[in-house]
Amino acid sequence: MSGKPPSLKRIGLPWPELNDGLAYKDVVSSFSSSSELTTVSDFYSTKYKSSAPLLGWIQRIQNGQIQIDGEVVKDHNTLLRRGSKLVYHRLPWKEPDTPYSLEVLYEDNDLIALNKPSGLQVLPGGLFQQRTLLTQLQWCFSKKDSSTGARESHPVPVHRLGRGTSGILLCAKTKLAKTKLASYFAEGTSLVGFGNLDQECGTGRKISKIYRALADGIVEEDEVVIKQPIGVVRYPGVAKGLYVASSEGKPALSKVAVLERNMQRNCTLVKVEIQSGRPHQIRIHLAYMGHPLVGDPLYVAGGKPKCFDPDAVDSAFAEDGGYRRPNQAVPGDCGYHLHAHQVELPNLLNLNKVVKVVAPLPPILQTSSEAEENGFSSCKLS
Repeated sequence: MSGKPPSLKRIGLPWPELNDGLAYKDVVSSFSSSSELTTVSDFYSTKYKSSAPLLGWIQRIQNGQIQIDGEVVKDHNTLLRRGSKLVYHRLPWKEPDTPYSLEVLYEDNDLIALNKPSGLQVLPGGLFQQRTLLTQLQWCFSKKDSSTGARESHPVPVHRLGRGTSGILLCAKTKLAKTKLASYFAEGTSLVGFGNLDQECGTGRKISKIYRALADGIVEEDEVVIKQPIGVVRYPGVAKGLYVASSEGKPALSKVAVLERNMQRNCTLVKVEIQSGRPHQIRIHLAYMGHPLVGDPLYVAGGKPKCFDPDAVDSAFAEDGGYRRPNQAVPGDCGYHLHAHQVELPNLLNLNKVVKVVAPLPPILQTSSEAEENGFSSCKLS
């Protein structure tokens, strides 16, 4: 295996108090009405209805946050015409407290593997537009390029981990690496549901992904294979819908192995190898089998969210005109214990060699013997 060995090398810069805000650009191409005219408030409240209600968009317009063809407009009844160029300026805001320090687990000319802390979002979305792992990568490598004079290299994540999930995140440093890694992940998911069990469970797979998780209750079976499909349902506060266990969903497969049962704390430490990459797959699959992750604020037994009304919408909106955060839990909420512990994949330059990356385990996800060896208490929960 080539590349730098695991070390305590870290990257990451502290976050500024406020982010830079955002600018969303649009060009009016067509109208639904025969009159070929619509108002600026109708345009935004129709196209971006998941961002803010009509009254919220009117508030943003009156704040001077909308430009039409380079001019600020404050009258929400201003008419648009085909070809009008619009810019919505989202005001800077303080994003929630977020960790920023990243441990480098492995690095070569094509790949960098990072140990993502729980609480750090991978890509921009929702309240987190700057405080993301992607931003730290851009800051770090832009600084490195300017100081060395080397050709610019901007690593990008090739898969995702939930905000509350910690552990290994693979990032490609070249276009070729990005293409290869994306194909490896897609290939693994495509095998599930269309072959025999041996093929689905890893034969010939190029990437092996092993997680540690702390599940609620006592898992009786030593090994379990979960093949529950995962689909999407409407859910307040999640514009593209919430992933849940669904017979109408897409194939997904997880292999669960019990590492240790804690009768006193009524929880089970498990190792999970996923053969597909559906969003929130491990959280959903363990909940589906009746053992949701300890501390998971969203998924409960059965692989569905806690009781909610998919048609409920909070009519109030926040200071910037957008919808308030829903009362129900959302996928990005933290509190559960899930860690991407080990990844194996071919060396991108020599497919006969294997790159193995291991992320140190949080104390709560170590077995009693591992915790004793590392000098930690074996108590799983405080």
